[in-house]
Amino acid sequence: MKTTQSIIALVLLVSITFAACKKTKETVDEIQTTFELSGDQAISDNLTQDANDVLTEAATDNNLMGGRTTEQLLTTNTLSCATVTVTGNFPSKNILIDFGTTGCISQNGVYRKGKINIVLTDSLRKTGSVATLTFDNYYVNTYKKEGLIIWTNTSTATTKSWNRKVNNGKITAANGSYWLHTSNIDITQTAGASTPLNLTDDIYTFTGTRTVTNADGKSRTSTTQTPLQKKTNCNNIDSGILKVQGPNHFALIDFGNGTCDNTATVSIDGRPSITVTLR
Repeated sequence: MKTTQSIIALVLLVSITFAACKKTKETVDEIQTTFELSGDQAISDNLTQDANDVLTEAATDNNLMGGRTTEQLLTTNTLSCATVTVTGNFPSKNILIDFGTTGCISQNGVYRKGKINIVLTDSLRKTGSVATLTFDNYYVNTYKKEGLIIWTNTSTATTKSWNRKVNNGKITAANGSYWLHTSNIDITQTAGASTPLNLTDDIYTFTGTRTVTNADGKSRTSTTQTPLQKKTNCNNIDSGILKVQGPNHFALIDFGNGTCDNTATVSIDGRPSITVTLR
């Protein structure tokens, strides 16, 4: 009897140990997935904002911002090596931005290749206007960007603001790995609104939700803990924190303290952080 009880106890112990080990492995795997997807999310946000910078400069260069002004045109030369073609009329004015099949490096140091197609319903700064962006074999540095961006002007009499949705977003890295992403973001212009033709003094903040999914179908959703900030005269998001929810843990994506650089950090539950290159 004692022998039987001992065997049963041993079996239970082995089962518990196996289950604990399995759970530990699953936890480690999930944490690694959160690290990876958090990095992917940071890159997705940055590349989406880069597309918006391209949109804003194209609209400014082609007198599609709205409102009369006599100020001097000042841009960041994002489109210095692109061909921009404007056709049609509102509510379906088309802007085709072509960086060429071999690509080029703009004066602000970013390599782009392929085309962005924009359909604009009205002047970009007019409340209610909608800009829809699609991509044709489009790359920023080593990343291929696909999907649909819908940029809707939600401004009031006192505040310039937009809502930006990303549908069917996909980013493919140079090694062939890819991830999918969607987002629903509210954007507020916090500086430069009074000088619409001077893009160099513009600053924007971002709040909202985002979801990123890897090739294995695993997803993470992030919310804004501290609003992200993007200065037009900086190529990358330079501050703000996102909280990424995992199964039993969360990650923080920290874009920095306002210093213009091309990195963000990801940390989980006190573990050593990793550094992400944003483009």
